[in-house]
Amino acid sequence: MTTYGSFPGTRPRRLRTTPVMRRMVAETRLHPADFILPAFVRERVSEPVPIAAMPGVVQHSRDTLKKAAAEAVEAGVSGIMLFGVPEDGKKDAAGTAGTDPDGILQVALRDVRAEVGDELLVMSDLCLDEFTDHGHCGVLDDQGRVDNDATLERYAEMAQVQADAGAHVVGPSGMMDGQIGVVRDALDQIGREDVAILAYTAKYASAFYGPFREAVGSSLKGDRKTYQQDAANARESLRELALDLEEGADMVMVKPAGPYLDILAKVAEASDVPVAAYQISGEYSMIEAAAEKGWIDRDRAILESLTGIKRAGARNILTYWATEVARTLR
Repeated sequence: MTTYGSFPGTRPRRLRTTPVMRRMVAETRLHPADFILPAFVRERVSEPVPIAAMPGVVQHSRDTLKKAAAEAVEAGVSGIMLFGVPEDGKKDAAGTAGTDPDGILQVALRDVRAEVGDELLVMSDLCLDEFTDHGHCGVLDDQGRVDNDATLERYAEMAQVQADAGAHVVGPSGMMDGQIGVVRDALDQIGREDVAILAYTAKYASAFYGPFREAVGSSLKGDRKTYQQDAANARESLRELALDLEEGADMVMVKPAGPYLDILAKVAEASDVPVAAYQISGEYSMIEAAAEKGWIDRDRAILESLTGIKRAGARNILTYWATEVARTLR
């Protein structure tokens, strides 16, 4: 047999020979504490409502949400990110249900804090899109455009009511310019310096959000391309990162995760705070749909997708499989 240089002395396959060998030399490991569970809670339902586009995910009732939070604690998950779905007829142009102390999201925050205390980080989506009748993440001006600075005033109020309701972490997700600084000031003004901010730093205008629109009962007409980022741009994310860090973000996030692993890697390399990534509804639904067809191995595909996200630099991952995968890992 002809040999070339050090071959066959150098054989990388030696480190792949057995499951124990592969486990020992693994460069990336998933852990239950890596995960945050996104969860939807719907106003005035007594039973969970299945989400057709996201098999296995539901709009929770208040009682089943508390159960889901307790199960996440038991599995070792670090956090739960709550999204509120208001009762029909409660949406308006200003999204007032989102800042009502008795609105569904604030009620859910209190419920979950009462159920799990500090054993699970209770996080809240800080955005108006679930509560506006036009479906946008902010208030509109007289020409129907999202008014950045008027929206910031609503975000400040929203941050304060969410903190009062028990949120450990707020997640401003609307991609308004200056939102992190305004939210930080609003929290500090009411003495809630302890509430952390998870900034949606790089949030792209993605086709993969489709199933999420059903999950939150979105009223959106049109798109969000004037405030969410363009898929063609990478450097822009680093500019957003610098601004969020300067304004006081405690953690930063890239969303979606899978289609933007290059962005995640760039943000992780540049950031001096923890970096999260959100494996969004479309990513979830594609795997579930392909698995249901028998085209892929569901469990392997889930773990492979999550490993890729962590390998790219995510310290934490928001995923609808959080509790399931955490149980598997334990």
